[in-house]
Amino acid sequence: MDPDIHGRGIAFPMRLGTAGLNESAGLRKIQESIRIILETQYGERVMRPDFGCNLKRLLFAPNNEATASLARYYVEEGLTRWEPRIDILDVTVTNDGVGAALRIDISYRVRATGAADQVVHPFPLERSP
Repeated sequence: MDPDIHGRGIAFPMRLGTAGLNESAGLRKIQESIRIILETQYGERVMRPDFGCNLKRLLFAPNNEATASLARYYVEEGLTRWEPRIDILDVTVTNDGVGAALRIDISYRVRATGAADQVVHPFPLERSP
């Protein structure tokens, strides 16, 4: 399978290799794109203030079912809008067992190839002072 079918670009997070900035391609590029979308808050990008998702709004929220439901909604909304290379199959948000973070499991299918993949995104919940 040609990795360029999914795109090619600078790896995220950016890192230097022997030939300069490292690149990524294929499924790895899609996984990196998903992480970029999830970690970017609305308004963070000056030239594209509507890019990202609202996940960071939940940073100080209590670790309960309502927060998990909102996290799921924000993830689905952001990925549906900003990652056209995938179809979301399922988003599951669970407590990490300690109460300090949410575990976000994203299952998706790549539209160009039909390949299924999954990304696990831990999301820490800060405690208010």
